[in-house]
Formats: sequence, C-alpha cells, structure tokens
Amino acid sequence: MNTITHTHTHTPPLGLAPLRQLLAGAAAALLASAALAQGYPVRPITLVVPNPPGGFVDASARILSDSLAKVTSQAVVVDNRGGGSGNVAYQYVARANPDGYTLLNSYSAYHVGNPNLTPKLPWAQKDFVPVALITVATNVITVHPSVPAKNLGEFISYLKANPGKLSYASQGNGSLSHIGTEMFKLQTQTSMVHIPYRGSGPALQDVLSGQVQVFITTPPSVMGQVQVGKLRGLAVAGKARHPGMPAVPTTAEAGLKGFELEAWVGIFAPAATPADVVARLSEQIKAALELPETKTRADGAGVELRYLPPAALASLVKKETEFWARTITSANIQAE
Repeated sequence: MNTITHTHTHTPPLGLAPLRQLLAGAAAALLASAALAQGYPVRPITLVVPNPPGGFVDASARILSDSLAKVTSQAVVVDNRGGGSGNVAYQYVARANPDGYTLLNSYSAYHVGNPNLTPKLPWAQKDFVPVALITVATNVITVHPSVPAKNLGEFISYLKANPGKLSYASQGNGSLSHIGTEMFKLQTQTSMVHIPYRGSGPALQDVLSGQVQVFITTPPSVMGQVQVGKLRGLAVAGKARHPGMPAVPTTAEAGLKGFELEAWVGIFAPAATPADVVARLSEQIKAALELPETKTRADGAGVELRYLPPAALASLVKKETEFWARTITSANIQAE
C-alpha cells in the first residue's frame, strides 16, 4: 500500500506582507519626523503677513521675528502679502511645503471672519494647523479733529443727528475694524459710510487728511497720532485703559457698556506639517515671547504679548468662529 504524503508550505495570511510594509513605512516616517523636529530649524523661516507694513498684524510679526531668530539661531523673514482681505497670504501658505519653514502670521478677523463672510474662499481653516497665539490688542475709537465731538457721548449724539454724514475706514472688507464698526453702529443705532482699504497704512493716511473721519482700530496703528493730537481718541474698547493712551477712557467709562473689541494674531502652519515640528516650533515661540526685549518692543508698539499652545489656540478659533457667525448675521454684513 502506497502512502501519499502531502508537503505543506506555510503561506502568510493574505494582506499581512503589505501590512508589515505599511507599518515599517509608518515607523520610518515617525523616525524621520522626530529627526526633522530635533534638527528644526536648519534654515531661515518665513512669516507670511496678510497685511501691508504698518499696524497691529505687521507689528506682531516683526516683534516675534527678531526674538525667534535669537532662539532658533536662524533668520526669520517677514513677507508681507496684502490683498484680497488677507486671502492672498492665506492661499499662499495653505499651498506651501508643510515643513515648518513657511508660516502664517494670522489675523483673527481674517481667520474667523472670512470663512463666515465669503462663500467661496480659496482656503479653509482645515488647511492650517495652529502653532501658537502670540499677541492681542484691544481697539480704540478715533476720529479726525474736524469731527465736532470731544467725547464718545457727543460723538454718538452727532452721528444720530447726522445719519450717513461721516465715513469710517477699515483695513478691508471682513477686517475687525469693519465688523467692529458695524457692531458699534448696531449697538448705538447710528449710521456711517464704510470705506475699505488694503491695510492700516492706507486707511490711516485718509483718516489723517480728514477725507475719512472715523477709524476704530488697534493701538499700534493710531497711538502715535493720538499722542500728538493728529487724531482724537474717544474710547478704548477694552476692560482697561491703554498704557500708551492713559487719558483715553474705556467704552464703559465713556458710557457705552458692553462694547469690547479684541484682535489677536496667531502663528499657523500648513495642515500636513509634522506634529513634532509644530510642537517644537510652539516651544521656541514661547521662549521668544519670554525674552525681556520682546516685552519692551511690544509695549512700545502698544501690543500685548499672550502665548497659547496649539490646542488652546484651536479652541479659541472654534469659539470665535461661532461668535463671528452670529455677529455677521445680526449686523447683516455682506461681502463687498
């Protein structure tokens, strides 16, 4: 009787070999990411600013750039890409190489306002990963000296008696100065004509000439002009007076309770930037903001330093996006 023996060769279950390759690839990617973060940065970093030079957003980038260069021992270049209510810069960074070397110096009104204001944006919030909050600034209500109002109460009375007679400047459609002034009009039941500009610099020129009479904006744009009397500061839209303009009362002190406006600037990276690089960069930014010379420069520019790590900045973005959605709807603000 012949015995037939069967020889069995062991075959790995279907899909196991590709899975091993996948795991090996993932492990290699993690190691590469860790190595990248450990050596980061090895070349200059670019901070892309969505506004022209001058004003709070640009000042924030320049205050950070010098200090971050000291911490990282690499040059930090400020690249102003104004236009399109910030959209030019946002689209540029969204499409940049996600390696931590091209960063967005993001302005709160653009970051949380534009998605609510413009139906077809060339970018989305998900295109960016939060790195760190760096600065905040309250807003100040300023008028050209030709406006016959010495205080906020007189100004509101004048607006009510002369609906649509005065015009107000903003840094662009959807900027905080635009949305904030519309909130002011809504709360005071007054009327002014909106004149949008491409940033604080051009807006300020026309306000100083008296061509436009009103500008609600952050202190870095107008503090010097208020100090020398070229503009009249009526009220600071915050909880406390501003150290650069101690004679200017808060809106609450001036009789307008509940009207507060705070702008912020945060650093964001393209969405696919490795988490280790984001974490390292955030720590380096924190160290840069803690340098004594950073505070000195910020105080001189009328800017408040305020660090938040990535997760806390993500929470702030979510909360403020919801707030601006309600504000834009209630003030019936339309994209122009």
